[in-house]
Amino acid sequence: MNNKNLKSVIESLLFAWGEPLNINEISRILNLKPFVINETISDMMIEYTENSDRGLLIQKFGNSYQLTTKKDNFEFIQSLLQTSVNKSLSTAAMETLSIIAYKQPVTKVEIDLIRGVKSSNVIKGLLDKNLIKEVGKLDKPGRPTLYATTDEFLKHFGLVSISELPALNLESESDEEKKVT
Repeated sequence: MNNKNLKSVIESLLFAWGEPLNINEISRILNLKPFVINETISDMMIEYTENSDRGLLIQKFGNSYQLTTKKDNFEFIQSLLQTSVNKSLSTAAMETLSIIAYKQPVTKVEIDLIRGVKSSNVIKGLLDKNLIKEVGKLDKPGRPTLYATTDEFLKHFGLVSISELPALNLESESDEEKKVT
């Protein structure tokens, strides 16, 4: 394998893995000595650093390397991630997430009663996205699970704490009727 191909393969491995990748693992995959991998990655790090137009860097963490984005681009990446989470959430998911955010800790039964439909699949999706978590069991028959939002929820919606959620304007029907009469 020539040097150009080696750099291409290493770059692909770092990109695909996403997390820091140990030099010994790269060496094993490519069937090359660790010093060859180290030299090649060192060259690549210089190339990435010297080309200031690039948005990526290779960073070393102990005996591992990771392909990362430039810190200068953080605000744009953060905006993209927030947008993609919001876009990837269905109306049902946003509705369920709102209920959990405002009423936490809350059970699935309470969510279902407010929404008027079953929420099992939506809750599973929110758990998978790490936007909500199980925070305990209610001391009632059946011991229903209690759900609350996560730090990931705060991060994705740009909140420091739940107290930053907009206040709910819940006027009762009697208040509405008084205004009409």
